[in-house]
Amino acid sequence: MQKLPIGIQTFKGLREDDYLYVDKTVVIHQLVTEAKVYFLSRPRRFGKSLLCSTLKAYFEGKKELFKGLAIEKLETEWTEYPVLYFDFNGQVYGEGEGLRTMLNEHLKGWESTYGISSTIDFDSLPIERQNTTLASRFFNVVVKAHEQTGKRVVVIVDEYDKPLLESLESQEIQEQSRALFKGFFGNLKKLDEHLKFVFFTGVTKFSKVSIFSDLNQLRDISLNEKYETICGISKDELLSNFTEHISTLAEYNKVTYDECVALLKRYYDGYHFSERMTDMFNPFSILNAFGDGKFGFYWFSTGTPTFLVKRLASVKNDFDFKKLSDGVSISIGEITDYRPDNTNIIPLLYQSGYLTIKEFDLATQIYTLAYPNEEVKYGMLNSLAPEVTSRGDTTISLVDMRKALNSKNVDDMMLILKSVYASLPYIKPVYREDMDEEDRQDVLNKYIERDFQNVIYIFFLLMGQPTYSEVQNNLGRADCIVETDKYVYLFEFKVESSADEALQQIKAHEYASRYAADKREVICVGVNFGRRKRNITEWKVG
Repeated sequence: MQKLPIGIQTFKGLREDDYLYVDKTVVIHQLVTEAKVYFLSRPRRFGKSLLCSTLKAYFEGKKELFKGLAIEKLETEWTEYPVLYFDFNGQVYGEGEGLRTMLNEHLKGWESTYGISSTIDFDSLPIERQNTTLASRFFNVVVKAHEQTGKRVVVIVDEYDKPLLESLESQEIQEQSRALFKGFFGNLKKLDEHLKFVFFTGVTKFSKVSIFSDLNQLRDISLNEKYETICGISKDELLSNFTEHISTLAEYNKVTYDECVALLKRYYDGYHFSERMTDMFNPFSILNAFGDGKFGFYWFSTGTPTFLVKRLASVKNDFDFKKLSDGVSISIGEITDYRPDNTNIIPLLYQSGYLTIKEFDLATQIYTLAYPNEEVKYGMLNSLAPEVTSRGDTTISLVDMRKALNSKNVDDMMLILKSVYASLPYIKPVYREDMDEEDRQDVLNKYIERDFQNVIYIFFLLMGQPTYSEVQNNLGRADCIVETDKYVYLFEFKVESSADEALQQIKAHEYASRYAADKREVICVGVNFGRRKRNITEWKVG
């Protein structure tokens, strides 16, 4: 078996040391010959850096690295171009100086390469002058590189948005970074005659960053069917490149080859990057599963990005997290752009890889998004649990809840939930000035009910139990259904009412009828939530 390129992000190192490479050079050749200025959005750890490194090797004319790959026959002329490669990984940008420092270091190296001297003491300049100086130096480097080599310049920018994402909580640093980007990369439009190829990657496409307004010729291929497989691993690529690894993983876990493929698909597949919805596996997770010999949650083991955790925490009281499993709708305009001041977290969840396209309505241009696979679903729920429940560790409660659920002990289940709700901080709803008392009570009830259902939903899902919210039949809509091997729990929740009324609704609307032919025992649970106590006040089983 070829070595697995775990943690290898440079194409040169991967090829020279004989690591396994999933050949993407057919689509890469199409990319470099079809247009000139591109932007590609993909989730973190999805192969963007390896793609950028492959493009760098191609434009540097390193034909020997592509021996045996598809592009070896497609490319008739291997030409060496000057390549300016920006990698925004590996730098800290939260303090505001990281971006200028990074750009200055890159420019100093290229100025040395092309014999450009400067007498300016960069560090002593005020911020505004530093920004202006960096922009003019970049312009000069591109021009000099073209003049000295006789070849137009290639600019590759990997993870351009990392400085912006790390400073989402600081408006001052955000404005500084945007101003720097505006002057620096805004040069590219004026440098068109000197440029051979320009390629930007990132997680998000910030609609307010000027590179996307100034570079009006920039082609966003993030949702383009031609390039949906340029990052990640398709099922065909998995089966043709990893046959031996799949067999080894299957043997180690005592499952058949086909069962192993099904498990890999269940945990790591399901990402869609166009309306055609070709399934793509997460390459980082696939490689680590093969390397460790087990089905772990690898994408989340690297840590959920700080910016996303903060944004989730800021919206937890205003968002119904159950929708993430059921599917949420978003317009074609919203899915491609991200604004830091956007109160809708869905575009960020999609672009970060926590949601993916499940449906696309051509007539309305509306996407339906949901979790791509179980690794993301349960990783997200584990991240959300401490935020939603205000507890740093939910493990003990989950173990006790699982015991109660599997032993039909509704009293213990409710007592566990009561203890969780007792730890929740009081969040005062936002009322409009024109609201009367009745309207205010309606808003308060909705806050209470949403918090109540979010906690229940996340708890049951984290236990690995099939959990469904707001399940409709011809007579009504069940609040929550939880299934185990032996039991089916039908929950109905009320606020400032009674458990009896909740049970009556379950029976009147015949929620149990869908399980009439099911051999499992159906348990109906009516629950009342007290507005003043902000906790469960009563429950009954019927």
